[in-house]
Amino acid sequence: MKTMKKGFTLIELLVVVAIIGILASVVLASLNTARSKGANAAIKANLANIRAQAELVYDASSPNGYGTASNVSSCASPTAGSIFATTTPATTVVNNAVNAAIASSGGASFCGSTTSAWVASVQLKVAEGSNNYWCVDSTGVSTGKATVASSTAC
Repeated sequence: MKTMKKGFTLIELLVVVAIIGILASVVLASLNTARSKGANAAIKANLANIRAQAELVYDASSPNGYGTASNVSSCASPTAGSIFATTTPATTVVNNAVNAAIASSGGASFCGSTTSAWVASVQLKVAEGSNNYWCVDSTGVSTGKATVASSTAC
């Protein structure tokens, strides 16, 4: 009479480990895509918040305008008195939102302004179709663009 030992064979264990490995790699690949899309959403949300804050800057200044100076430099070193500088509490919020968008992106950006118009354009973490940048401006436009903005309008 033969007695059968209960348990798993080496082949069965290897098959289970291989299946778990395949499932784990599929899940991790999906998480990376979700993380990149989340970063794009953060960039868009931060730039959208700038529009409302910019109107507060406009209403608070006398005469009405988007700061007292133009900004044609990078977002990282804005011109003093521009809407992107930390001159007032309202412009500090704009500056913080732009910097948060840039931190989420890790890419290129452009912040341009005059006393009557402004634009902020930040590279997306991952391209969405042909759009590599997200752009918002003082006319209310909030859109994806293939190239970074270079004036005061998207």
